[in-house]
Amino acid sequence: MKFGLLTAILDGMEFKEVVDFAAEHKLECLEVACWPASGGAKRRYAGVCHIDAEGLTPEKAAEINAYTKEKGVEISSLGYYPNTMDPDLDKRKTYVDHIHALIDASAMLGVNMVTTFLGRDPKKTVEENLELVKEVWPPILKHAEEKGVKIAIENCPMWFTKDEWPGGQNLMTSPANWRKVFAILDSPNFGINYDPSHFVWQQIDYIKPIYEFKDRIFHVHYKDIKLYPEKLADVGVMAYPLEYMTPKLPGLGDVDWGRYVSALTDIRYDGYSVIEVEDKAFEGSLDDAKKAVILSAKYLRNFVI
Repeated sequence: MKFGLLTAILDGMEFKEVVDFAAEHKLECLEVACWPASGGAKRRYAGVCHIDAEGLTPEKAAEINAYTKEKGVEISSLGYYPNTMDPDLDKRKTYVDHIHALIDASAMLGVNMVTTFLGRDPKKTVEENLELVKEVWPPILKHAEEKGVKIAIENCPMWFTKDEWPGGQNLMTSPANWRKVFAILDSPNFGINYDPSHFVWQQIDYIKPIYEFKDRIFHVHYKDIKLYPEKLADVGVMAYPLEYMTPKLPGLGDVDWGRYVSALTDIRYDGYSVIEVEDKAFEGSLDDAKKAVILSAKYLRNFVI
């Protein structure tokens, strides 16, 4: 496994500065946050643009690749996490258009991976959203196949705040839903960006699916979740999830990282694995964010070398 970082936490740093930071701390790869350079996304850890996909030229791509090669840091993926099935058709088009731009940019860079969400209309049922998948995603996937780019979908429900209620903004939230979506989008270029933390608060086994979906796991995250049983007992699973859990640095929550990495080695996963920081205790400053990365890497190196 190659070990690295999702760059969204390092907002305020230029791309080369992020590469320098990764090299200094012996991180091998970067999932590069690639929201539109024009901005727009306002939620936490979104809206960060370390590579401008729309503005990328072959010359800029060559410069980026030369710099990362010099520093010994690979780009694992271009990451962008919108709701591509947003009920607002104008927003949906904006998000999908940028996914297409990322596919082109990823191919130009020779990265050949885009990490994102499948999306969901929060007000529609699972069955209705599966019909929406048939409408929205085949053209995206056709473009990815033509360019030789893999699409890896993270399993975050995006089901935390009032505007995301009741269904969340991502359909790829459980093994049951994965099977249904893979039956529709049966492509070798379509797979999973596996994050165990989202299964913890959903009370889903986060080890077993690694074995079932081993051929679909293209990219993996290291992020932790801490459940508060006394809060859960008070509000129940129907409450907004952030009322009874919170994201934490790896090792500070409830994921058993030894079991997780052990399962990945069982399936001989040798792809990219990256730290994702969303711990509110480390949001005070850019220096805090850097410390969060350093602490996470130090802990995870007990399992990943």
